[in-house]
Amino acid sequence: MSDFIIRAAIPDDAAAIIAFWNPMIESGKYTAFDTPFTEEQERTYIANQTVRDIFHVAERASDGAVVGFQSMSPYPGLASMAHVGVIGTFVAPAFQRQGIARQLLAETVAVARQRGYEKIFTFVRADNPGALAAYKSQGFRIVGTAQQQTKINGSYVDEVIIERLL
Repeated sequence: MSDFIIRAAIPDDAAAIIAFWNPMIESGKYTAFDTPFTEEQERTYIANQTVRDIFHVAERASDGAVVGFQSMSPYPGLASMAHVGVIGTFVAPAFQRQGIARQLLAETVAVARQRGYEKIFTFVRADNPGALAAYKSQGFRIVGTAQQQTKINGSYVDEVIIERLL
């Protein structure tokens, strides 16, 4: 039996999510996000999910602590790309390398197929080899690199473009 339960996010998860995600953002590592979120912003984001959005959390079974999340939304702007979902995965540092991202993706893929997605797409910071390895181990492939794609704290970071066909 798993130590973690994967379930749909609810607005009441907002405080737990930002408790580990904001320090990741503030560190200037791991993500292209550069501004922390308020609890209200996160709560509103979760509450306003569309029928095509997917947002899961990983909850520790022993105490209900939210230790990771994965969200996916339709590729923005074009009906011709409605079959493509853009994904993001974040696991609290103390819980990384425990299979949580794998569990999150399994649930997200199952729901994505039900909602008409045929492909998952994302960017991973080139200086985050752990995240890239995790995605690659789950069937993603590298399709390119966007050079100087983000600028965090005055420094450019390349982003590796990855995809997985469903």
